[in-house]
Amino acid sequence: MKYLALALLIATPAAAQTTLTDVRGMLYPRAGIDVEILPKDYLPADQAALLRTVGVQQPYYGAIAISPAEGIMTEATVAAANYHTTDAAATAALRDCNAKRKAERACEVVGYIRPAGWQQQPVQLSQAATAAFLNDFRGEGPKAFAISPSTGEWGLAKGAGAADAAIAECGAGCRVILQN
Repeated sequence: MKYLALALLIATPAAAQTTLTDVRGMLYPRAGIDVEILPKDYLPADQAALLRTVGVQQPYYGAIAISPAEGIMTEATVAAANYHTTDAAATAALRDCNAKRKAERACEVVGYIRPAGWQQQPVQLSQAATAAFLNDFRGEGPKAFAISPSTGEWGLAKGAGAADAAIAECGAGCRVILQN
């Protein structure tokens, strides 16, 4: 089996020995969605249930932020979804919520959207990137897969110059995480 050069989301000495099969095993192609609503004294159970219902309809990885002083029924309630990590989604949800809130109190993350059965892995890809990776990162010859650590953007390219092409497809701030 060929080995891939990996620039993983976290760097480890074992990363250089990670195979394509290993990476495929870290992803969640057929998982349902699990929404973790965080306990907050300002979030009644019925509103938490409503957020959970909305959250399961979003792609993973995501986060839900609200303006605590305004409740959930305002434009400041934001679900950022289809990111590569919940941390990146939380940053985006908070940014967008705070930009829309009218109250003085800052927004807070009240929920996380993950694949069912989720466990932290060295490689995590958004739901869209997972599908593309599993379906299209195949075959012989040079290929590269790039992601943006702060968004859900990704790019896949094959052939000569694959790494540069994957970064160009992904956009500013992207880096190659897999190539051979």
